[in-house]
Amino acid sequence: MNTEIKLKLEKLALSKSIPFCYSCYHECPSGRCNSCGTDDLMQLLPGVACDYGIDWIIESILETELTAVNLDEEFEESIRQCYEETTKIGWMNLDTISVMKSHDPISWSSAQSEWESMEAEEGNIVSFDNGSTYYRMYDIENLLEELELQTP
Repeated sequence: MNTEIKLKLEKLALSKSIPFCYSCYHECPSGRCNSCGTDDLMQLLPGVACDYGIDWIIESILETELTAVNLDEEFEESIRQCYEETTKIGWMNLDTISVMKSHDPISWSSAQSEWESMEAEEGNIVSFDNGSTYYRMYDIENLLEELELQTP
């Protein structure tokens, strides 16, 4: 993933969250707990959760602000652009995608997995949860631009 985008997302996550001392159970905006003195703080995302790290905050922000990529639909559309809409088998004209999926589901799944990997390697899609959810990179870039314009 683009390092600049990752840094901007981390900065966004930190700006939307509050350092939190779980031992004393209060916010610590200075970065150190005034009660116990620790700097081993969690991050509180108001109304969502409190935990260590910021990757979960990035995931939460993206989940709230963007629509995840539907990999099945996107892959089907990619295949539709490469092949004719119908395939003639005997006297029947059948939907090419349906024939491919039903005739060899293992091959279909393998091709979809390869397509997904290629899209991720090319930086078109990105995941922050090890491939469970993907977002379009241009959607993330547009979100960051919109938020930068809103910041005074």
